[in-house]
Amino acid sequence: MKKITKATYLKWYEDMLFWRKFEDKLAQVYIQQKVRGFLHLYNGQEAILAGSLHAMDLTKDKMITAYRNHVQPIGMGVDPRRVMAELFGKKTGTSQGLGGSMHIFSKEHRFYGGHGIVGGQIPLGAGLAFADKYFKRDAVTLTFMGDGAMRQGSLHETLTMAVNWNLPVVFCVENNGYAMGTSVARTSKNTEIWKMGLAYDMPCGPVDAMNPIKVAEAMDEAIKRARDGKGPTFLELKTYRYRGHSMSDAQKYRTKDEVAEYQKIDPITQILDVIKDKKYATEKELKEIDKRVKDLVLECEKFAEESEYPDASLMYDAVYEQEDYPFLSHKVE
Repeated sequence: MKKITKATYLKWYEDMLFWRKFEDKLAQVYIQQKVRGFLHLYNGQEAILAGSLHAMDLTKDKMITAYRNHVQPIGMGVDPRRVMAELFGKKTGTSQGLGGSMHIFSKEHRFYGGHGIVGGQIPLGAGLAFADKYFKRDAVTLTFMGDGAMRQGSLHETLTMAVNWNLPVVFCVENNGYAMGTSVARTSKNTEIWKMGLAYDMPCGPVDAMNPIKVAEAMDEAIKRARDGKGPTFLELKTYRYRGHSMSDAQKYRTKDEVAEYQKIDPITQILDVIKDKKYATEKELKEIDKRVKDLVLECEKFAEESEYPDASLMYDAVYEQEDYPFLSHKVE
């Protein structure tokens, strides 16, 4: 695994702090109705992305996930201004404003969504890995899903094919405690999700996903296994989300005390404590990081605000390739 150095800790801190503040800003503008539809925030789960990116080869590896998907493309290299513009529904967004919160996408940066259907991305992740194996591209696909997706039949079909075909894919379950508002204990006799991999004779295990170091170690091993032609891995990333499932979630299924307990092991705080203990940065340098983060978030908001909405005709251009498509009742000029 790549060494975890002073530079790593400082990058993790700045990245995770930016992702947190980016999501906080989205919550704010959502209340102002500048972002519409559903909005699922990543607060608390940042260590998963930080650790995963450290283990990946960003020149060729791919990532696909569900609809809690705003900061992952940023980590993969997408301009955060374009991500926020997409959430605002503007034409400068990653999908020209047509995808919105749940469907961020960037082929250029090997980020393949953003999927609104629960578990819909799981077979697609295996498909990406199949293509890489077929064309001998030496790439690995990280396929993320929530604990609620474990009840989808497509998961089991995909795991069967992935292990039979020895695909270079890592299946990553972000177990944040609740599938919307239902705990794993209410949906399964076995609450240790990682053990599902045993049924497919697939390497599997639990990971402390509140700590980016633990995530990086587990991901590095799984990615190396896939890249060496030894097939898929199934990981349960045990994490926690500090906000509701979506902005409309009243969170009546958990107590404030429970959230407070998990905030004691906040991944950002854990990394900041190491930076301070090892004197990797002075208070002045930490304040400079905070300022850079705040300035960039405001820059993203300004860019999204000032961008134009797409013309209505784009909906036809994006959906219908044939210009004289005969089944349209009218055409927007």
